[in-house]
Amino acid sequence: MPTTNLADGPNQRQAGFNLFLVGFLILFLELACIRWFSAKVVFLQFFTNIVLLAAFLGMSCGCLAARRTTNWLALFPGLALVTFAAVATIMMLYSNWGQFAVDVGHQASPQEVFFGTEYRNPDLAKFVVPIEAIAGLFFVLIALMFVGLGQTLGRAFDAYPNRVAGYSLNIGGSLAGIVGFSLLSFAQAPPVVWFGISCAGIVYLLYQDKALSILRLATIIIVVGFTAFYTDRSDSHDIRWSPYYAVDLNKSNGVITVNSIGHQEMMPFSERGSSYSLIHLLQQHSGGAPFKNVMIIGAGSGNDLAHALRFGVERIDAVEIDPVIQNIGIHNHPDKPYQDPRVVPHLDDGRHFLRTTERKYDLVVYALVDSLILHSGYANIRLESYLFTEQAFQDVRRVLKQDGVFVMYNYYRQGWIVQRVAEMAKQVFGCDPLVLPLPYKETLTSSEAVGFTTIIAGCNPRISTAFRDRGQFWLNSIPPENLAVNGFDKPQEKGQDKAAAQHGDWVPLAPAKLVVDNEGARQSTSDDWPFLYVSGRLIPDLTVRSMILLGVLGLGLVYLFKPKGAWRPNNRMFFLGAAFMLLETKAVVQMALLFGSTWLVNSAVFFTALLLILAANLYVIKVPSTRLARHYAGLLAVSVLVPLDTFLSGGIVWRYVIPCALALGPMFFAGVIFARSFRDEANPDQAFGSNIAGSVIGGLAESCSTLLGFRYLLIVAIGFYLLSAWMPSRKG
Repeated sequence: MPTTNLADGPNQRQAGFNLFLVGFLILFLELACIRWFSAKVVFLQFFTNIVLLAAFLGMSCGCLAARRTTNWLALFPGLALVTFAAVATIMMLYSNWGQFAVDVGHQASPQEVFFGTEYRNPDLAKFVVPIEAIAGLFFVLIALMFVGLGQTLGRAFDAYPNRVAGYSLNIGGSLAGIVGFSLLSFAQAPPVVWFGISCAGIVYLLYQDKALSILRLATIIIVVGFTAFYTDRSDSHDIRWSPYYAVDLNKSNGVITVNSIGHQEMMPFSERGSSYSLIHLLQQHSGGAPFKNVMIIGAGSGNDLAHALRFGVERIDAVEIDPVIQNIGIHNHPDKPYQDPRVVPHLDDGRHFLRTTERKYDLVVYALVDSLILHSGYANIRLESYLFTEQAFQDVRRVLKQDGVFVMYNYYRQGWIVQRVAEMAKQVFGCDPLVLPLPYKETLTSSEAVGFTTIIAGCNPRISTAFRDRGQFWLNSIPPENLAVNGFDKPQEKGQDKAAAQHGDWVPLAPAKLVVDNEGARQSTSDDWPFLYVSGRLIPDLTVRSMILLGVLGLGLVYLFKPKGAWRPNNRMFFLGAAFMLLETKAVVQMALLFGSTWLVNSAVFFTALLLILAANLYVIKVPSTRLARHYAGLLAVSVLVPLDTFLSGGIVWRYVIPCALALGPMFFAGVIFARSFRDEANPDQAFGSNIAGSVIGGLAESCSTLLGFRYLLIVAIGFYLLSAWMPSRKG
């Protein structure tokens, strides 16, 4: 293995620059890995926290190995090549061998539903790999990629005499990293740019360390080039990177794939997609006037818009969170719905738009709202999680006119999800919703699998009365065929039958009777527990297995990289790291509620957190004799006093300024506690390594949110802080 002579370590000036540069590189490369591995490793987009925790673990192991002679940064090129080759191998197997399946929590009868993972049945495949095995493999490989940067960081901390000033330089580099990556995300830059910048910094560090060989440079060039060419480059595919997904438009058929999973298909009104017309047909044929003012959340590439425009709407507020998908719809949808002056596009989070609009609507639509990505690596929520809570439905009720209609349709996969949504709608609106499965089912049980289902909520009785008086509604698979007939009249009565239809097939629809045979259907979701796709207040077995596996792997890596001889972790710094990770989770969740679950909000939260840490460092430098007890008290008091749903209405100060200060303020107190403790530590590399190792434990503890909810998860964070206060510091 390549070695380093520790006696030739960096001088103070060089160490200061390295602290800044490594801070930039670690955060920048971490974000790049989260984006790229989520898109290229099959189904890993539902477990982005694994990439985040792997980066933290690698950084921790590197700090612990700071005084070892093995130069782990020199091993980065080879480790990166092996990791990227593993990605290519798994994806080629999955794409080209139909008998290869990945089991994601047994989706035939799941405790947690993951959209898009059920298309290949593990029970029928010849070779099945559980997703936790794939996650464990990349957890180790990605962690090893970050060991070299962590080792460089630990050595720089050892060489820099002023601990807090050195930590401030490191935070400054992290600030530059988050700003730089956010700008590239805004510009929709491809992965070759992300990894090119990251690897350029690593090449510089290798050159500085006299470890840059032609072989290592060539290997790094191959790795960066791999990210440019590992994609479908045929003329029929247009591939772009939005801030959320790798978006692949197949120009030959209008199919949009995101992160290697089919997501949307642009359908001409003249050919297919009648389910998008259903609510308008029901309104028309039950005797109602056309919906005039419509809000569509999840407008996507425009199918819902194209159908609504055929039924006399006057204005459509089309809300979509992904700029690339919205842009595809604007320029590529065959019916050009976004070009209609009645359509007002909004690039925003749906819940945020619901909370902030002052308009009133005849119809609000949740249009196939099913993201295929987590909101962030810090919290186990998806982009749409805060749309399906009781409080979100109350926001919908606020913007509806008195006789307005709220409709949701999707491939919900499980009966208990449909029943849960229907029950919440009943509680909020005070009337039984209509549940229309397609194909028609007389009864719908909690435990059965379901396909496309439309849920109609609100207290306008017109449509339910029409079903009660006239029975089934008939829908033709070709949308134009529905325009000239009343769907409540059977095709036979019009001299037609299903076989004699001019075009398409007629299918019947009617409200299904809901039969609850699973307790998960009775578990409502809230802003504190927004887990629509988890069957109840529990930690799913898949999560438990993953936590155990990652915990064992993490302990094994820490053992391998720990300093030689007798060693024990720095307990105070360890618990501070675990607690701060949960504190960040709380801030991310609160800000998602206030400002929306967008990538820009995430970036702003992390940027603000780093600024507050920097401010805490400056405070410790200016007030060196600060007492930790008052900062522990301030942190605990502010954390406990901030419920998640207190500030979701009112004026701008009450709605935004105060909750931001209360949600993010604890980070300042936490920063002071860390900086004050870190300043006095005898071994800064070991202290920082222990702190980052604690962050990994905090990240694993976040999985308990599906059992406790976010409010009670904060109690776990407080427990970690109390443990850190109880642990003695190791003063130098």
